[in-house]
Amino acid sequence: MEVIVRKPTEAEKAEAQKWGTWEKEESEFDWQYDEKETCLILEGKAEIFSDGKKIAEFGAGDYVVFPQGLSCTWKITKKIRKKYKFS
Repeated sequence: MEVIVRKPTEAEKAEAQKWGTWEKEESEFDWQYDEKETCLILEGKAEIFSDGKKIAEFGAGDYVVFPQGLSCTWKITKKIRKKYKFS
């Protein structure tokens, strides 16, 4: 399963301002995506691992899409703050 990491368009940045905000300190935890999640990273840096392999890395300014059904481990290397929505 592919995690998409790219720079957002101006329209996507504007839309993301309507979404919820989540933040978390440096940590490592397992996560399962029951729905697709789209997020805009406002601050910080993280790496995502699946089956022991790094599948994505992102930081401030990135637009990230996590597919439904993904099981992964988040490793937050610099406190993260993001706008997010599930769909």
